[in-house]
Amino acid sequence: VQLQASGGGLVQAGGSLRLSCVASESIAMINDMGWFRQAPGKPRMMVAAITRNSPITYTDSVKGRFTISRNNAKNTLFLQMDNLKPEDTAVYYCHIDVPAGGGSHLVRYWGQGTLVTVSS
Repeated sequence: VQLQASGGGLVQAGGSLRLSCVASESIAMINDMGWFRQAPGKPRMMVAAITRNSPITYTDSVKGRFTISRNNAKNTLFLQMDNLKPEDTAVYYCHIDVPAGGGSHLVRYWGQGTLVTVSS
């Protein structure tokens, strides 16, 4: 499975961006997917997730500002980011977790990352 992330760019604080992540295969049967981000000098961290066993989850710092969604017909995962702040500056990575081994475990596939830069 290949994932192509796009939509990053330079935006002023308070602005919005919409990230997209297009999968090379159908995501209709995929339950677990989401977005991480990695700021310079920091580890990659979860931003938003859709999972089988839990409701949609967001890291505290983006709650009320970011919205994760999916379009199965277009094999696409989205991240709508509003009221962006300079601390949101990072490379954003999408992932999907595909069942393997007859469903015994999940294999995580990553997109290549898209850079979001928020100026103050």
